[in-house]
Amino acid sequence: MDETGIFKSLIISANDPLNWAQWRRDVMLIVIGFHSLVGGGQTPILAAGFRTVSEQFNVPLTKVSYTTGAYMFALGIGSVIAGPLAEIYGKRPVYLAGQIIFCAACIWAALSPSYPSLLAARIVEGFGVSPVECLPSSSIAEIFFLHERAFRLGIYTMLLLGGKNLVPLVSAAVIQTCGWRWVFGIVAIIVAMNFVLTFVFVSETSWDRNVVPAVLEKSELPSLSANVDATPFSISDDGSTRPSVGENYAGDSVPTIESSQDHMSQPHALRIPTSQRIDAKEESQPEYTVASWKQRLAVSNGRLSSVPFWKIALRPFVLFAYPAILFSTIVYSLSVVWLIVMSESLSQIFQANPYNFSSLSIGLIYISPLIGGILGSSVAGKLSDILVKSMAHRNNGIYEPEFRLVLAIPVALVTALGLIGFGWSAYVKDPWIAPTVFFGCISFGCSLGSTMSISFVVDSYRIHAQEALVTLNFTKNTLGFIFSLWFNDALTADGSRTIFIILGAVQIFVCLFALPLYIYGKRCRSWTHRSGMIDWLYR
Repeated sequence: MDETGIFKSLIISANDPLNWAQWRRDVMLIVIGFHSLVGGGQTPILAAGFRTVSEQFNVPLTKVSYTTGAYMFALGIGSVIAGPLAEIYGKRPVYLAGQIIFCAACIWAALSPSYPSLLAARIVEGFGVSPVECLPSSSIAEIFFLHERAFRLGIYTMLLLGGKNLVPLVSAAVIQTCGWRWVFGIVAIIVAMNFVLTFVFVSETSWDRNVVPAVLEKSELPSLSANVDATPFSISDDGSTRPSVGENYAGDSVPTIESSQDHMSQPHALRIPTSQRIDAKEESQPEYTVASWKQRLAVSNGRLSSVPFWKIALRPFVLFAYPAILFSTIVYSLSVVWLIVMSESLSQIFQANPYNFSSLSIGLIYISPLIGGILGSSVAGKLSDILVKSMAHRNNGIYEPEFRLVLAIPVALVTALGLIGFGWSAYVKDPWIAPTVFFGCISFGCSLGSTMSISFVVDSYRIHAQEALVTLNFTKNTLGFIFSLWFNDALTADGSRTIFIILGAVQIFVCLFALPLYIYGKRCRSWTHRSGMIDWLYR
């Protein structure tokens, strides 16, 4: 055990990702994080160039928005495919294959001779980018100890979400000076460079640290960490709050599980986390030889899981039956879709009278949501910690995942205010600063909503966290695709005021369901735990 009180790896081996050199693990984080930034910004990358593409291919502006929707749909389907493949064959080959597809699709898009060709290239690009959304969080969990993860996961999240506002800002300048094709050309060059970095520095992180104890069967695993009961809540000396896990499991023989990430990457076999004390006399430690540099560069180490592909792929869809996950999925999806809707409407609103913005000017509008997103991400974590700490004190020191739902109040108010304010100010032709500020409010509220949704899901169902994230991303991308089919036409027909008032009302309506879930959430979690409806997919 180190000075922080965290136990080191159970199997003392230099091959264990947790025992890799610090610089090696941090370089992996930088490479994965940078690729996430580039991939995260691909959804709105053409936001400032919609009118240019429309004029060049002689298609309606509303039809150009289909390139975003089709991309998001492929992104959602790709996540369902990439997740199971990574569990079966490892994350390294999936990362590399995704980057090859990503790079090839960008070259295709840059050379597209027609609109159908560009649309097809964007669909292929969605499949190539999909590993960015479903793999990095578990990769980070596999190479950093429990006490090291929060900061690193925060970096990844900020890069992924920041790319959605930063990349369109940069792409607008490229579109203005070089044309929209060079946007994809530059991205292809960056992805090719990142492929080399990934091949050299991102090794396979899957590592089985312990066999299943004899007292437990594999089929019992999903039930062990359903987190049905309340989690005792403790306050550390530094004032930070941490759930004290383990006390809510029945039976003395059940090991303490402190983080879902320690066993997410291999749900079919129980992994004892690094903070679990193991008696060396009871566990025999296999011997390992240190992997050579050539072995580290191997693209694949063969099949790592015996669970069938279709079972792993089906898990995210079964989780729709879990009320907590269903609610979080809808809130998270709306939080991202509103930003995509904005990217599809900016050209239509700001390149018309009285604004008559250039592509570069439209890109500069993204400074507002970029600031709003950064502030939202910062405030969301701090505000959530303060609320959880206060409510746990009032609940006799017992932490409940439903405490996270209190954030639904500012999520509903700020996001709805931003949506209605943007639509109304654009409709009455207010000065450009008014809708721009409201755009920042939307981004701020969406950051709060994303944080609340993910935190609530992970706290409620730690063992299913990886599958739940696929559920969230699949729904978000599918909903984004559906919106792209009708939103621009509706905006033209009904005007921004009517449309955005409806969107604001939808946001408030959805957030109202946080109230019954706050009251009955524990009963719902107990029901899903007892039903065991997903357990058979882990066998």
